[in-house]
Amino acid sequence: MPTVSVNKQQLFDLLGKNYTNDEFDELCFEFGIELDEDTTEEALKTGEEPELKIEIGANRYDLLCIEGIAQSLNEYLGRSSTPTYKLTAPTTKLYIEKSTEQVRPYATAAILRNFKFTEKNYASFIALQDKLHSNLCRNRSLVAIGTHNLDSIQGPFYYKGLAPKEINFIPLNQTKKFNGEELIEFYKTPEQKNNIGRFVHIIENSPVYPVILDSNDVVCSLPPLINSEHSKINLETKNIFIEITANDKTKAEIVLNQMVAMFSRYCDEPFTVEPVEIVSEHNGESRMAPDFSERKMDVSIPYINSALGLQQTPEEIIQCIKKMSLHGEASKTDEAVLHVTIPITRPDVLHPCDIMEDAAIGYGYNNLPKGEKLSNANFIASPLPINKISDIFRVASSQASWLEVLPLTLCSHDENFKFLRLEDDGKQVVKLENPKTLEYQVVRTTLLPGILKTVKENRKHSLPIKVFETGDVVFKNEALERKSYNERHWGAIYAGKNSGFEIIQGLLGKIMQTFRTQWVADYGKASTGRGYWIEQDDTLATYFPGRGAKIMFRSKEGEQAKQIGHLGVLHPEVMSNFEVPYAASYVELNAEVFL
Repeated sequence: MPTVSVNKQQLFDLLGKNYTNDEFDELCFEFGIELDEDTTEEALKTGEEPELKIEIGANRYDLLCIEGIAQSLNEYLGRSSTPTYKLTAPTTKLYIEKSTEQVRPYATAAILRNFKFTEKNYASFIALQDKLHSNLCRNRSLVAIGTHNLDSIQGPFYYKGLAPKEINFIPLNQTKKFNGEELIEFYKTPEQKNNIGRFVHIIENSPVYPVILDSNDVVCSLPPLINSEHSKINLETKNIFIEITANDKTKAEIVLNQMVAMFSRYCDEPFTVEPVEIVSEHNGESRMAPDFSERKMDVSIPYINSALGLQQTPEEIIQCIKKMSLHGEASKTDEAVLHVTIPITRPDVLHPCDIMEDAAIGYGYNNLPKGEKLSNANFIASPLPINKISDIFRVASSQASWLEVLPLTLCSHDENFKFLRLEDDGKQVVKLENPKTLEYQVVRTTLLPGILKTVKENRKHSLPIKVFETGDVVFKNEALERKSYNERHWGAIYAGKNSGFEIIQGLLGKIMQTFRTQWVADYGKASTGRGYWIEQDDTLATYFPGRGAKIMFRSKEGEQAKQIGHLGVLHPEVMSNFEVPYAASYVELNAEVFL
């Protein structure tokens, strides 16, 4: 959770009231932030100005500076309304060349005209960049911010990927000119290691370095490391050029919106921003930045009321969310729906539950009904049905003398496919976009890799080794909003001097008996009622040929039978791939069929 330090008197001046420590602490609590520390006593001893250290939510980027905190608290208290952000006519462009695809492919920009710097808002301007860099920008690895004195450079601007030796400029706060290679070596020195040097690794090994140039080929910045001394901003700067470079386009747009939303208030025409036309060679796209169009979301009024235990009218809910910068309008076609408009400062609002939470804060958590009045809301915790089913699997397996294990849900691609003698068709497995190690590349689609790795690490224990797991696997599904879904499975293995197929099948019988599911001896004939059986299946290469079977299940009479799992003797090659020197039998079921 980020902690923001703000000048105490400056904040109280912006709020229009001098609060006592207890009063401000209570205000923070009601709004959903926390007063971490008041440095008044220490400041009196040192002669410095007192500060308030406020802890905010990690996703509330609009609260990372005093301007955002004051604006949000004033809206919460009803002392001000949400600003209306406006765009003027553009006067320049930023061209993104195709060469940047090799290092940081995205960029965006904006201009603040006729800006009035003071010592305090200058410090806040720099501090917000630092907070965003360490928070949303992930230490500049995803997004980097550059701010420049527009009067010292000439548009249009160009974002290029250049060879290190082709880049020559004087970096910020230096007097010597460096090329790209020399600059990297300079910032790797011990003196710079804890400053700019900690970001060198982001581009050090790239074939080209990202660079922002003006129309006269003057270097403005070498993102994500350093700006140019030539375009340095100071208290006298009147026109500010803000450029954002990134590996993530969405985050780049969020960062730009936060920067201009917080500081456009200091322009001659408050909350007015000059856009920049972004022209990209990657896809021929041309767009205006920043984008001030507000997002819209529909939320169910009964959902909000049931979650909060209230019976508010749409107008009352609208007043509650207005305190949190959200604006609502009752639907003209459906009285149960509220149309909510989300400003650019609230990228954290992603789901109706976020609006419901803001409605609760606006209403006041301390004002929510208690006791019997909450009868219309689900505030009493109870286990999900699938977790009850999982516990039944655990108890039955333990009673049969199997031990539970808890492997990781991530594994390597080879462990999930090649080591199991399977092919990846690209339609099932969820892959990590940027895995840190080869060991964690995909989310497992079967429990077997984790169980086999557990057996491998415990292969010196006495035989047989009998372990089970009840856990989630994940599959892709492009039709879903999140593009994937979890499925609860149960799996168990018997590893020893012999495969123990009859033992693993006996465990399956124990599990099925626990779920009141009978064995169907003659499944080829019409049979009544609930039951299960196994059918030989040689398509699953994980098992020894002729020793693998699929588990079929029918929940009631007249229902089409379906496969719910598989079992068999594991192929020797599978055991060898996981360095397990034993024979083994394995069974795995989809636990969700018993819901």
